[in-house]
Amino acid sequence: MPVAFRLPLQVFFEREARHPRKTFLVQPVGAGEVQTLTWADVGHQARCAAHWLRARELPVGSHIALISKNCAHWIIADLAIWMAGHVSVPLYPNLTADSVAHVLSHSEAALVFIGKLDDWPAMAPGIPAGVPSVSLPLCPKGSFDFSWADLQACSPIQDDPLPAASDLATIIYTSGTTGLPKGVMHSFGALGFAATRGTELFGLGEDDRLLSYLPLCHVAERMFVQMASIYTGQTVFFAESLDTFLADLRRAQPTALFGVPRIWTKFQMGVYAKIPAKRLDTLLRLPFIGKRVGHKVLAGLGLDALRIALSGAAPVPEALLRWYQRLGLDVLEVYGMTESCGYSHVCRPGQQKIGWIGLPCPGVEVRIDPTGEVQVRSGATMRGYFKDPQKTAETLTTDGFLRTGDKGEQDADGRLRLTGRLKEIFKTSKGKYVAPAPIENRLAEHARIEQVCVVGDGLTAPIGLCVLSAGAQDRQALRSSLERWLEQVNGGLDKHERLRQLVVVKDSWAVENGFLTPTLKIKRNVIESTYGAQFQAWSERTEAIVWQD
Repeated sequence: MPVAFRLPLQVFFEREARHPRKTFLVQPVGAGEVQTLTWADVGHQARCAAHWLRARELPVGSHIALISKNCAHWIIADLAIWMAGHVSVPLYPNLTADSVAHVLSHSEAALVFIGKLDDWPAMAPGIPAGVPSVSLPLCPKGSFDFSWADLQACSPIQDDPLPAASDLATIIYTSGTTGLPKGVMHSFGALGFAATRGTELFGLGEDDRLLSYLPLCHVAERMFVQMASIYTGQTVFFAESLDTFLADLRRAQPTALFGVPRIWTKFQMGVYAKIPAKRLDTLLRLPFIGKRVGHKVLAGLGLDALRIALSGAAPVPEALLRWYQRLGLDVLEVYGMTESCGYSHVCRPGQQKIGWIGLPCPGVEVRIDPTGEVQVRSGATMRGYFKDPQKTAETLTTDGFLRTGDKGEQDADGRLRLTGRLKEIFKTSKGKYVAPAPIENRLAEHARIEQVCVVGDGLTAPIGLCVLSAGAQDRQALRSSLERWLEQVNGGLDKHERLRQLVVVKDSWAVENGFLTPTLKIKRNVIESTYGAQFQAWSERTEAIVWQD
């Protein structure tokens, strides 16, 4: 018999009534000042905005877009859209105008909220003619049809609308790693299923604190911050900017934090910029002193109150996990997809097995098909892709399992380990298949390799393209270090997987120049199209380490 779960608005209304004066959202507003919003404040503003939305008499279930960086009013606008009986369509806050136009057109958005953004002039041309815009607080300067003040002039709705579990809640567009973004449709039931069960895993509650800094439009932040705070009563602090991130982190003193591997690596690099790696490692080995040093390092990062540290979206190098363990912090891996509400597998506290993600989340069924693909099924599985029944049929099996596209294996206890992406596996000219992800994960353990992409389709052997972090080491010393590292990594690979060389590229790989998705994953198709013409020439070089000309 299915276990009951509660729906997002139902839980929000309960909290709004139970502790209206408790702080819910803490928003930086510049110059070190913050705005504090209680549950009653959030409820009042969302209810006023819902009244205004209802007064527009849009068809029930209309699609309302939301373009903004993380901020308090992102969450308030989302709640208002739901209270008004509509479907929210969040967009990444750093899309090009063409991408904005594609998503708004494809999603059939009837209206768009515009919030905190860094480069609105570059995005504004993407708003289709005839789609009204509403400016949220902290929005950039520009011409908008309505303001948040207009919406707040309405009286708050007095009812507590409760959509059915089967009603569509949101369309989350994927980050476009392999092409055009796809609109993943999730019901209120899917969100409620994942949030109800997911928040029970870690024992978080009303005294806990979160820092929101990864895009809220991405399923991981949506679930771990927005949904988790509603279901547990945690206080959410927002990051103001990259420049203020450390101050924002120290202000929040989060007790739970979700990050992608690159974020955890950035923290490590920040530490190494202040204290050499060898000296820190020596100090951490010392009896008694090592523990205090580890706590001091975490305190310097603003992570000393952290009880739950999670990492997802990509594999975490084992050396990085062990480094945090030596500081006294267990970074637990999670696994999920937009199509599963990010709810699939998670490592439980105290049960970490390095190299393995963890056990299935409660209510998740897992199977490995004959090709090695991981397939999952739960109440958090998507309804399908918006306006794409063919892709939906390709992704969901007839018995309701989600084809993840990831290859993996399970141990005797049910822990999952990923061994590559089915579509990323390539074949060398010798006819041997190579899965790049595990090799990239190993290469990334070098202190100076910030990003890496292994390629080799049609080459005699794979090669690794890498972007290095800044450092004072001279090129010859760096070359020697990379050569030793390449030899060490190759020593642990099968013969057909061994890299011919590492190529140090001079470009930076960033979201802004199209090399990374908004969730900081490398876009292989962009890397291959950018450098593909040079692959053969590089592979014919005799040096183990090649610098791009």
